[in-house]
Amino acid sequence: MKKKAAPPEQLSLLLDVDIEPTLPRVPVNSRPRHVRLDHGLLPYHLRRARRRSIGFQVDDQGLTVSAPRWVPLREIEAAIIEKRRWIVAKQHEWNEWRTRNRLPLVNFADGGVLPYLGAHVTLRLGGDGTRRVDADLWLAVPNGATKRQVRDATQAWLQAEARRVFAERIARFADRISDRYAGWRLSSARAQWGSCTHDGRIRLSWRLIHFAMPVIDYVIAHELAHLRELNHGPRFWRAVAQLLPGFEAARDEIRSVDISALPL
Repeated sequence: MKKKAAPPEQLSLLLDVDIEPTLPRVPVNSRPRHVRLDHGLLPYHLRRARRRSIGFQVDDQGLTVSAPRWVPLREIEAAIIEKRRWIVAKQHEWNEWRTRNRLPLVNFADGGVLPYLGAHVTLRLGGDGTRRVDADLWLAVPNGATKRQVRDATQAWLQAEARRVFAERIARFADRISDRYAGWRLSSARAQWGSCTHDGRIRLSWRLIHFAMPVIDYVIAHELAHLRELNHGPRFWRAVAQLLPGFEAARDEIRSVDISALPL
C-alpha cells in the first residue's frame, strides 16, 4: 500500500493533554451536543475523563471535548466558544486532508486490484482452489460469480493470511514479550487496528494484512507494549521502541489511513 502523508495533528489544548499519537480511537457513541457560535450550531461529543484540564480533538468523528468530571458544562462550552476560530480552522484542515487521502475502491471482479502486504494482488476467477500465484490471487469461484461472492471469497482468504502472517510476526517478539502476554486473536473491528485486554490478551484487526510488514510489526509492538503500560505516556513509547526500534515511520503510515474506509 502506497505510503500517504501523515494527517494533521489531532488537537489538544490547555494543560495535561496527552498529545502522543495513538491508534484510531473508538468512536463516541453518545449523541452530539451543540454549542451556538456566530455562524450557527457547532456539534461536539463530550467525554468525561480523569484529567486536570479540558482537551479538544478533531478527527473523522468531528469535535470531541474531554473534560474532568468536576468541570460544569457552561465552562466547557465557554472554552469551545473561546477557541471557536481555531477549532473551525482545524476542522477544515482535517476535512481537506481526508479528501486527499481517500482510499481507492476495489472492483470485486476478475481483474480487480487489492492491497496486500504493502503491494497489490490482482483478482482472478475460476481457480480450482483459492491460492496466490505471484501477483495474482486465484479465487475458487466461477467466472460468472457475483461481486458479493467474489468479495466473500477474497475476505476469507485475507483472514486466513492474517492468521498465518500475524502468528509469524508475533513469534519474532517472543524473547521480548511481557510475562503478562496470554495470547492473541483476530479482530474484525472497524474502529481500531488493535487492542489489549487487562488479562494480557491482544487483538489485531485482520485488515492489517493490507499493509507491509513494518506496519504490522508496529501495531503488534504497540499492543504488546500495553502489557507494560496501559496508557500512551513516555514510558509506553519507550516500551514500543524497545520492542521495535525505529517504529516511527510505520506509526505515521498507519495513522494516515482511515480503517473504516478500507475496501474490506
